[in-house]
Amino acid sequence: MSMESKDYVRWIRSKVGHEKIILVFAGGCVFDTSGKVLLQRRGDSKKWGFPGGAIEIGETPEMAAIREVKEETGLDVRVSSLIGIYTDCDMEYPNGDKAHSICIVYELEMIGGQLKCDNLETVDLQYFGLDEMPELFCKQHEETKNDLQKMRNEAKR
Repeated sequence: MSMESKDYVRWIRSKVGHEKIILVFAGGCVFDTSGKVLLQRRGDSKKWGFPGGAIEIGETPEMAAIREVKEETGLDVRVSSLIGIYTDCDMEYPNGDKAHSICIVYELEMIGGQLKCDNLETVDLQYFGLDEMPELFCKQHEETKNDLQKMRNEAKR
């Protein structure tokens, strides 16, 4: 498999196994008309999180966020704004892979598509109020949730 492949993580893992690597992810927050945010229940851990995934070779973070949301939710989106960049997170995945992850999170506007689960990466999709969200699968997603709550509270002032 060459580095030009569409699956960079699989390629790099074929070289280093489960060793800790740096991975850069992009994803986002899609809101419905009532202000609830879309969460994805992950197929690997069964925990909730924002849709997103690893940036592939040749992609910008914005391109990766749009692609990942389409793959994981069925929705077509465009980037509205940057919510944050989250860097302080070491992860160990259910399969034993380790990573120091950097996550770039955008607010995304839905422009088409329909919600659908692939029952592999995504086993459920639901909208949640910012104060009703379940525990999220990693520290970076919890930090994103906290930032969304702060942004909402500042907008109310």
